[in-house]
Amino acid sequence: MTKPMRRCVDCVSEGIVTRRKTKPPGPRCATHARARRAGRRDTSWEARILATYGITAEEYWRIYESQGGVCYICRRATGARKRLSVDHCHKTGRVRGLLCQKDNRDVLGHLRDDPEALRRAVEYLESPPAQRVVGERVVPGFASAE
Repeated sequence: MTKPMRRCVDCVSEGIVTRRKTKPPGPRCATHARARRAGRRDTSWEARILATYGITAEEYWRIYESQGGVCYICRRATGARKRLSVDHCHKTGRVRGLLCQKDNRDVLGHLRDDPEALRRAVEYLESPPAQRVVGERVVPGFASAE
């Protein structure tokens, strides 16, 4: 003997008469459970950025729009899959902008927010030291861009 299907509490309150399967232990169908999880995720994110960085969700999105909706450094990451990180100065605590996790942690974090180190990285890319020693040497098997 099979148990009768339970009715989703949200479907009942919305007046949906079809019975939707509810997953134990919850009283909600998959559609309403998913929507409820997404709402909780947004609420906890808003509370976390306010407590950690002192900015509201509205301020976050204003910064996001002012940056053109992308990471300020790489200009590739949009935050569509994973929200952009709030970057801040570790000396003053000031919020600087929004960066993808890689740029925030691996670029600025690794260089310890040192502008001189970043200038050296730019100099390295524009004028590689190996070229001064061995010339325009190309890695074997590498297809030239020319």
